[in-house]
Amino acid sequence: MIRASLTARRRDEELAALASGERVDVIVLGGGVTGAGIALDAASRGLSVALVEAVDLAYGTSRWSSKLVHGGLRYLAHGDVALAWESAVERDILLRRTAPHLTRALAQLFPSYAHSSRAGQAITAAGLHAGDALRRAAGTPASLLPRPRSIPAAQALALAPGLRRSGLRGGLLSFDGALTDDARLVIALARTAAAHGARILTRLAATQVTADRVLARDELTGEQVELRARQVVNATGVWAGRLVPSVRLRPSRGSHLVLDTRGTGLSETAVMVPVPGERNRFVFLLPQPGGKAYLGLTDEPMTGEPPDVASAPRSDVDFLLRTASTVLARRLDSDDVLGSFAGLRPLVDTPGGRTADLSRKHVVLTDESTGVITVVGGKLTTYRRMAQDAVDAAVTAAGLRAGEVRTAALPLIGAADRAALSAVEAEPRLVAKYGTEAPRVAALGEVDRRLARPLFDGCETTGAEVVWAVRHEGALDADDVLHRRTRLGLVPGEAEAARARVSELVDRALRGLSETR
Repeated sequence: MIRASLTARRRDEELAALASGERVDVIVLGGGVTGAGIALDAASRGLSVALVEAVDLAYGTSRWSSKLVHGGLRYLAHGDVALAWESAVERDILLRRTAPHLTRALAQLFPSYAHSSRAGQAITAAGLHAGDALRRAAGTPASLLPRPRSIPAAQALALAPGLRRSGLRGGLLSFDGALTDDARLVIALARTAAAHGARILTRLAATQVTADRVLARDELTGEQVELRARQVVNATGVWAGRLVPSVRLRPSRGSHLVLDTRGTGLSETAVMVPVPGERNRFVFLLPQPGGKAYLGLTDEPMTGEPPDVASAPRSDVDFLLRTASTVLARRLDSDDVLGSFAGLRPLVDTPGGRTADLSRKHVVLTDESTGVITVVGGKLTTYRRMAQDAVDAAVTAAGLRAGEVRTAALPLIGAADRAALSAVEAEPRLVAKYGTEAPRVAALGEVDRRLARPLFDGCETTGAEVVWAVRHEGALDADDVLHRRTRLGLVPGEAEAARARVSELVDRALRGLSETR
């Protein structure tokens, strides 16, 4: 295996080699979870691979998810058992084999009130138990994801003290998977792919593509380059149609709000809130490490050209606050919102219906005029299966010789079983982000105590994490660190408080300096 570190120097060297005429087996366009997953799948099968990303890893939809690794309960509600089964299997792979360090079990409470529909509660309970049957069939032990059960009001309040007490009858308690951070999953995938020889090229914008050629602009120098491959795969998600116009999508917007956990009265249990007037639709309050909570999500159709970065409109903010307040002791308002974000789902276009009802299945398409393969649809949880199908299509189309699929049992960089992770000698917060690499991150602050300092008062992130992002995770500027490596950018005030210090550390690290002032 080759080194796993992504650096500015490595990027420049690998881009120069490809621009000089070297041909690879596969070029994958897009540095989100699907693109990074494709790069890892192909590289681990012995294929030569280059990943081309216009801005940064996890720049698009992949960093705007709900940070859930879910077992497909929603798909069961729509009667899609096959997709729910696929989700349960892929969840098990992430939780137990490939990324235990980046995942955790998340308790989810469905509160029941005197006015709640008993029929609705019965349907939810049936769905939870059906989902649990898939959990058992997938092999996920109850010690990791316990069975769903009914709980009394006193226990519901103990798990979520901020619930409205009046009329509370109790609730249903279930468990699902959650990510420490979705962007960190993408980074781990890209670094693991790099360790198997994949070239990870950020700040490289594809402008024209065919089945065996990519014209691109180096965003750092402005130069035009031509890259050659035996097969090009388009994994640019909701923007896939920009490069391959035959791809037809119906994007939908999923908005989230970032709240202070203290304002909601949450502890470590998520609260699932039924949307008034809807069947089998919920918004959820998801506690996060560091005292934050995410409130989401919406499912609204988008028209026109998808923006590079979507935002949550006022209508989505009001809807989420209003719905969550129906089960809380205090009404949430805009003063409770620390930040917001929105992701765009690349849903495959089908006639009629709401975007909320469109299938989350992925599809692999081949453009007749260019021969470019495009993979769209799907969900973050099932990225690995999407990647496998895309690489299978590339191997067939280009007649490539590839080894067996390995990604179902291939640990990502930093991964170990949960027992081993609990024994890692580092701060638990760092282990949850870096896994077995956490001691190496902490060691930067031991060598230079100034790097052990928080970026600002009240912040957990340290200078060592910034330097690590530049030296090993491919960060090229302060925004890469703030928005994709640390996620301080989810709260604008925190990003601004850290920006000057982060910029200084990034500049020094890029110049190859190991010490800071």
